Amino acid sequence: MRLTDASVVIRPRSAWEALDLGVLLARRHASLLMASWALVTLPMFALLSLLLWNYPSWALFLFWLLKPAYERLPLHILSHALFGDTPTLKQALKAWPRLLKPQLLASLTWRRLSLTRSFDLPVLQLEGLSGQARSQRLIVLGQRDAGAATWLTLVGMHLEGALWLGLITLFYLLLPQQIELDWSWQSLIDASSGEWRWLEHLSNLLYALLLIIWEPVYIACGFTLYLNRRTALEAWDIELAFRRLRQRLTGVAYALLLGAGLLFLQSPSPAWAAPASITPPNISSCPLPSEDPLGPQAERLQQQPLTSKAAQASIGALLDQPPFENRETVTRWRFAEASNPKDPSEADSQGLARLIKHVLDLLGFWSSMDKVALLFKVLLWGGVISLLVLLGWHYRDWLSTFAGRFASPQRRQPAMPAMLFGLEVAPESLPEDVASEAERLWAEQPREALGLLYRALLSHLLHDFRLPLKGSHTEGEVQQLVQSLEQAELSRFTQVLTRHWQNLAYGHRLPPENLKRGLCEGWRRLFHQGAHT
Repeated sequence: MRLTDASVVIRPRSAWEALDLGVLLARRHASLLMASWALVTLPMFALLSLLLWNYPSWALFLFWLLKPAYERLPLHILSHALFGDTPTLKQALKAWPRLLKPQLLASLTWRRLSLTRSFDLPVLQLEGLSGQARSQRLIVLGQRDAGAATWLTLVGMHLEGALWLGLITLFYLLLPQQIELDWSWQSLIDASSGEWRWLEHLSNLLYALLLIIWEPVYIACGFTLYLNRRTALEAWDIELAFRRLRQRLTGVAYALLLGAGLLFLQSPSPAWAAPASITPPNISSCPLPSEDPLGPQAERLQQQPLTSKAAQASIGALLDQPPFENRETVTRWRFAEASNPKDPSEADSQGLARLIKHVLDLLGFWSSMDKVALLFKVLLWGGVISLLVLLGWHYRDWLSTFAGRFASPQRRQPAMPAMLFGLEVAPESLPEDVASEAERLWAEQPREALGLLYRALLSHLLHDFRLPLKGSHTEGEVQQLVQSLEQAELSRFTQVLTRHWQNLAYGHRLPPENLKRGLCEGWRRLFHQGAHT
């Protein structure tokens, strides 16, 4: 396997992008994959159908059970085609018997229902692992993409079933009418009758034909998931980048080395004539800093304008001046060296005894289950009370509305706002008969008529129904409060009156003439005694 020969871009991908790459890879080699699958599976299906002609369900079950044996051929083709060595149809069919040998029994029995079958197959077939090595390899590979492989199998199962049922339905719809007249559903499901057995085998054939299209896609998606996981684990993309860089720089590097060698040969430098050894006699080549005569404490650089001794004196004088003159020694605890253990002192023994005593006291407290139960009881009751207070605060407006309706008249608060939305809502500001006054104003002053009905409605809602109306409420919020009263007729009347009042107040659209009678009659039905009921 040479990564430079790969026919796809080798780079880390997400699991779903890897699945999409598998679909594209299967489409690129669709003819070879479908032809090889058909040549292997259709003769096997025909053989099983002939041997189990009277048991078509068993024939289909055995054909389905042998799917892992068929799946090794598409993986063989895809693994070679990915690196530019696409086999011919004859070569692929010739290699298939050899591919069946490793671990076929395990694939057809206890591994048959594995949801990551297409993802695990390359480990068996391409890496040749088995036993404990295979299990450990699958654990490493499945740490990231096993979920996508599982979803691939689940979606594939449902897709197979849906397409198979669709093909069966289409086949039955295309049957000639004469055949439909001759059969009956009772004869079709009668196990003792073999007259319609060919129809069941034909339905099974539709499933075998369906797999010719879907199974190569399924294997290709599992294979690209496997490749994507190995790319992330083994850094294939980085290796490819270095290989391309080496190929690009190989020729240039040789030319540069040759040129540099010629240049050094033609222009010798005095640096090449350095003394063989500059190590003073009787001194090791790598002494300790404290023993090195050329160490930091030694006098060096004597021929320079600033010697090492003068530099140290200047640094010391600088550190003795502000703001560096205030030196502080800091001590801290650290672990003792294991090579020099010391006997515990008396103070350490006393500290250990105090620690043990505190631990025992703490254990004695928690051993008293009564205190623990009391603590949890207090916490639970505190949580319940806090929750009730929070709910009461959140629904305080609703509670004040309905609590006020059932409260005694002596306890009701008489103080009510006299103005709402710029409208007078006090009962004293309304006429005795609101409906008659609105009918009188309607012909010449429709705005005043609707305004009278609307503020009279607000006055009744505020004083009679005890709705907590505020100046910050909108017309829509007032309608929601009215709906909470659960009075259907009042809700309808409020909705109609509010809509036409908004049209007139904000849109300057006059109400229709026939609206007068409906609103006034509705008012009289709801409020029989005028404005002061």
